Amino acid sequence: MFSSHGPSVRELAAQALTSVERGYDLLAPKFDHTPFRTPDRMLDAVEETLAQREGSFGAGLDVCCGTGAAIGMLRRLCRGRVTGVDVSAGMLAEASRAYADGSADGSADGRVDFVRADARALPPALGDSYDLAVSFGAFGHFLPAERPALFSGVYRSLRPGGVFAFPIGAPVPPSSPLWWAVAGFDAAMRVRNAVWRPPFVMYYRTFPLSGVREDLRAAGFTVETVPLEHFGRQPGGAPRWRLVLARRREGPGGPNAGTEGPG
Repeated sequence: MFSSHGPSVRELAAQALTSVERGYDLLAPKFDHTPFRTPDRMLDAVEETLAQREGSFGAGLDVCCGTGAAIGMLRRLCRGRVTGVDVSAGMLAEASRAYADGSADGSADGRVDFVRADARALPPALGDSYDLAVSFGAFGHFLPAERPALFSGVYRSLRPGGVFAFPIGAPVPPSSPLWWAVAGFDAAMRVRNAVWRPPFVMYYRTFPLSGVREDLRAAGFTVETVPLEHFGRQPGGAPRWRLVLARRREGPGGPNAGTEGPG
């Protein structure tokens, strides 16, 4: 799972025994050589789906951008400013090296900037500024009680009609070995956080579509989901992955004003 350039077991243990922010500061130089980085296959599938359904956008925001894996996608989808936000200074430093003064392929692009901020409290300066917000692989770092603040901040960052898009996987059945592996990991993290400070919040089963949909609607979004057919379907026909499209309402509207879309 890890390349020879990735972190050692000792480094991973040290990171797991600190806070989320400090852990990612330590992991940042080797993060792109771990399985934690969002796969290009997922980024490509989301980009293709957004381009087909929505066309292009004005400005784009990557919430919890990490080392900037999704910045290239946003540069292609968006005509204007592209901003990455993350709480980890180490992760932002890696992203900045690749994109702040140009793109990863070396072509100059002054549209890209990075902001250090907690996604649960996005800076007011980002308000009403973006037409597309995305996030990949970060939601396990937020407890269910923190989702309203997270979603409300993204809502405020979008212009009316703007879209918050992110992939979400289908529930894993208990008959699958993966279910037991994930359940075991979450249980171990709960024990770790009960006996060790600071906590390291990282859970795999705290972001179910039903609860997420409800919290998005409470923040003021209308919500629909689109199957990501690139990843196939389960034996019963349900998609293995969906793209959530949460749209800020046009004109007046806010918390509790959202309506349910198809999906």
